[in-house]
This record gives sequence, C-alpha cells and structure tokens, in this order.
Amino acid sequence: MSRATRDDVLVAAFEDQRTRLTAVAYRMLGSQSDAEDAVQEAWLRLARHDSDAIDNLAGWLTTVVSRVCIDALRSRTSRPVTSFDDRLPYLVVTDPDAGPESDALLTDSVGLAMLVVLDTLRPAERLAFVLHDMFAVPFDEIALILDRSVEASRMLASRARRKVQGAAPPQDRRPRSAVVDAFLSAARDGNFAALLRLLDPEVAWRHFSPEGPASLIGASEIAHQVMQGIGAAVMTQPVLVNGEPGIVARTPSGEPVAVAACAVVGGRIVEMLSLRDPARLKRMNLPAPASRD
Repeated sequence: MSRATRDDVLVAAFEDQRTRLTAVAYRMLGSQSDAEDAVQEAWLRLARHDSDAIDNLAGWLTTVVSRVCIDALRSRTSRPVTSFDDRLPYLVVTDPDAGPESDALLTDSVGLAMLVVLDTLRPAERLAFVLHDMFAVPFDEIALILDRSVEASRMLASRARRKVQGAAPPQDRRPRSAVVDAFLSAARDGNFAALLRLLDPEVAWRHFSPEGPASLIGASEIAHQVMQGIGAAVMTQPVLVNGEPGIVARTPSGEPVAVAACAVVGGRIVEMLSLRDPARLKRMNLPAPASRD
C-alpha cells in the first residue's frame, strides 16, 4: 500500500470515529469548541504516531481524547478564571410540543442542568462516569487511562454517579418549565422580589454575543440586570434548549434575536445562558415562530 493510500485510509478511519470522540469530549469539557479542539489534538497525535502499531484505533483514540480532556479539566481547576466565560455549550433548540420526533435532535446534546452537575465532579470522577455510564467503556480500559486500579476506577464512577443522581433534575420537565414561566412573568411585571425568590443565591448567567462572552454571578445582580431590560420590544417563544426550558426572543417581525435557557434544580434557577449572536443564530435550526391569529 502506498503512503498516500495509507494516509487516506487513516483519515477515513479517524473520520469514522470523529462524532463519537467529539461526543465524549463534549461531555467531559462541556464546551463544543473545547471538544473539537481535543479531537483535533488527537488527530495531530495520530498523524505523528506509527498507525501500524495501533491494534485498536477506536480504543487508542478514546484514550488520547480522554487524557487531553482530563489535562484540560485539571488546568481549569488550577486556573478557574480562564475556564468559565468562554465555554458555550452545544445548543439544540426544539419545540416543546414536537413530541418524540425531536428526541433524535437531542442525541448529541447535554442538558444545561446536567452540565452544571458534571462541573462539580473532580476530573477523574468525571472521566470515569462519562466513559463508563455514558459510553459503556469497561473499567479495565478506564483504569489504564487514569493510571489507577480497576477497583479505584469503579469507585470513582460510583462516587460520581451518587453525586449526579442526587443533584440532577427529575425527568419530568413540567415543574422546571413552571419555574421558568414564573421567572418570565416576574420579569414582565418588574417584580424584583419574585425574581429573587426564583433565583438560586449563587446563580450564574453566561451571555454570549459578537462582543464576546460575559457573565454575572448572584441573584441580586442578575435580577437588577433583568429589570433593566423591561420594555424591550421582543416576543418570547417557549422552546427546549438541550431538553431544558428556554425561549427564543424574536422581533415583532419574527426575526430571532436571542436564545436563552435556564437550568433549574430544586425549584430555583441555578444557571442561565443566553446567546445573542446573529451569525450563530442563523446557523441554528430554530423552531418556526408561533403562528399569530
């Protein structure tokens, strides 16, 4: 086999794995751009490696991506200031009334509340949980990635599972949607006290726009910011964002100007995310505007 043919075969084999690798990295890092960077780094390492010496390409690539991700998570832990504002999750916006046919669109997404929970895990816990519980990677392979025993890897996943099960929102999204509806109602009415009751004291609001990312922390700061937006000439359309309650804000003519979502845990909003970027919004497959009689 010629070198050119061998390279073509390697590229094709890598592309066959790209979607799965990106899904793994996204659940590890919580950012689509960071996940794509991790997968690209795996490709660069593969290109420098003797591919003939790799018996199991899928396993080799999973190991490389996992180690790149855990290094990134450990870097965030040591330098948290540089790892928060610039992480835009992969957003899938669907119609809450679309039914089961929208489930396929959500396959590669992760709920915002779940991302909040995953961010509370230690890097090794997150890796063990993501690989085993989400991608069915055996513990003997996880142990090699983490350079720990199989039993220690099993315990990491078990500890992470307990944290996730204790903090993750229930499957029924109606109570969470009711919290977001009440928040929007309080915002329209200018009810500052109601806004505070619906926000977790340590709630975080991440906002992405062409000017760059920004964030606010704390219920009072966010409630004040919401109050400043009262009276804006926009219509809000209820949607699901990664399976979580959210809205698409549109101009009176129907043009989307923003997508927003809320992660609700324990009856309060613990994280808010909004995207106001015309270029990104144009690329998103947004539900059609609600018909007006």
